[in-house]
Amino acid sequence: MAMNILLYPEPVLRQKAKPLKEINTEVCKKAEEMIELMHHAQGVGLAAPQVGWSVRLFIIDVDGTSHGEKIFINPIIIEAFGELNKEEGCLSFPGITSKIIRAHRIKAQAYNLKGQKIEINAEGLAARAWQHEMDHLNGELFIDKMGPSNRLAISHRLKEFERLYKATKVPV
Repeated sequence: MAMNILLYPEPVLRQKAKPLKEINTEVCKKAEEMIELMHHAQGVGLAAPQVGWSVRLFIIDVDGTSHGEKIFINPIIIEAFGELNKEEGCLSFPGITSKIIRAHRIKAQAYNLKGQKIEINAEGLAARAWQHEMDHLNGELFIDKMGPSNRLAISHRLKEFERLYKATKVPV
């Protein structure tokens, strides 16, 4: 079954993802599929819950090359510095963008596919992507960070996503 990016209001997007307990060939295969899917969608990040896999794993590629992506497992943000209000979008909300306040720089830890603990210092777009993907792992969405006027401005689009979602679900 092919992996797809799930759209709002898919329920898994609101669930807190569980820690990944082991890194095996299945995890590596799914992570590789996520990289391909993210590049195909022209995104800079993709969290496992966005493909229906409720584990604490995400991918970030801020330089747009197939060599720049990073796979982060069981990530945590240790410190955040500064504040920046910049335009942001999300692959689970195609066509919607809004200014979102995020930390300008972060210090974080995660595990790579080899099971090694790594430390990350990121700023700018990489720090923004980290915070956005961490939100996905915690069941939070970028629309939750919007100010009231921005949220009101996209309310018609959110209702359309909700209508499409209901139309595609077959009653049990």
